Amino acid sequence: MTAVPQSRTFEILGLDLNGYVAMPPNPTGLVLFARGPGGSHDDERDVRVANELSTAQIATVRVNLLTEAEQRIDAATAELRFDANLLGVRTIAMIDRLASDHATASLPGGVLGAHAAAAACLIAAAARPDWVRAVVSPTGRPDLAGEFLLIARAPTLLVVGEYDAQLRARNEDAADRIAGPTRIAVLDDVGHVIDEPRAQVVLAEMCRDWFRAHLRPRAKARAR
Repeated sequence: MTAVPQSRTFEILGLDLNGYVAMPPNPTGLVLFARGPGGSHDDERDVRVANELSTAQIATVRVNLLTEAEQRIDAATAELRFDANLLGVRTIAMIDRLASDHATASLPGGVLGAHAAAAACLIAAAARPDWVRAVVSPTGRPDLAGEFLLIARAPTLLVVGEYDAQLRARNEDAADRIAGPTRIAVLDDVGHVIDEPRAQVVLAEMCRDWFRAHLRPRAKARAR
């Protein structure tokens, strides 16, 4: 049974960011979906992945990292969608918010981001290693995280389409630099956009298995 997502506005860094929260009963973990600009296929993909995670008792928070005004600016200029540092700072701020929220503070966390938001997730993994236990990048640009890759130690799954040779090369280069254990998964018969329902189902199952394997509470240190 999947949890019903509830719309919510998050106030961070003096900004109002719109998103959705889905909390299944007795969640075992939490995944933050860091969203930059994208099309309807991104919404469909994220909803399908979030529903699959919910069936595995993993809570999800899907948030757009740009305000409504910024989205309009980016739609006209494309000047914000590749700003990995801006998206990274906001992802970190969202993590800090979730880590301090009573409902989510105790849950082991993971992050998921496509396009430049993939880099934002890895920047956050480098900056908040105690919170970020796992990262997933579906057709993302992890290479935009630059030197942060060298200190991002969370287990990372990079998903690319079979027919997107350029993106695959960028992900392979990033995988060689990410400090933590990294896996590249290739979706058959897929290009840059994961818009075909079958591929979205496969991706959702990959995400479920990856986060379920890594979102485990850390063992408490024994008292001496």
